[in-house]
Amino acid sequence: MKLGVFDSGIGGEAVAAALYTTFPDASIVTVNDRANVPYGNKSKEEVISLTDAAIQPLLIDSDVIILACNTATALAIESLRARYPYQKFIGIEPMIKTAASLTAARTIAVCATPATLRSERYHGLIDKYGSSLKIIEPDCSTWANMIENNDINHQIIKATIQKVCEDGADVIVLGCTHYHWIKDTIIEYANGRAVVIEPSEAIGRRVRVLLEQ
Repeated sequence: MKLGVFDSGIGGEAVAAALYTTFPDASIVTVNDRANVPYGNKSKEEVISLTDAAIQPLLIDSDVIILACNTATALAIESLRARYPYQKFIGIEPMIKTAASLTAARTIAVCATPATLRSERYHGLIDKYGSSLKIIEPDCSTWANMIENNDINHQIIKATIQKVCEDGADVIVLGCTHYHWIKDTIIEYANGRAVVIEPSEAIGRRVRVLLEQ
């Protein structure tokens, strides 16, 4: 089995590591577009063009291509599926459905890029699973760049997480794979007030289902 993993930057490496745990015998190839990271402040047309160009090496022989980028999934996956109808794609999206099932306070926080939060796919998830929830969308616009450059401002992250917890969120959704690298830090700052979720395990399950079809 050969899996291709694409992300704009280093977030894909975290996803690939999780996939290795689920599929230890798989061949997993990662590609990124670090020259153009972050994607979260780009237009839909730019994200489609950049993603399409970056995944070309993966189209050769990947059984499944995982778009390990919430922004690329939100803005580009439908275009890619139409352009390459015989290629299996899996996208990563904010876990609104899971968050809705976990929250007791009916209040969640979604940490994601501006492009993801503006996207039709994200708003479709909200309409389908989160219409009865209070959804806090803190400004995380600088996070991907900080993580990509290993220049993390802990004060900014701590202040953001403390604020969403004070505002009543008991579930924090990590809607960008870059943020997976600081999940433990976010859990620490939440200090038991909120559950922090991201889709690493769910990706492996989805790959298995897709390959069995």
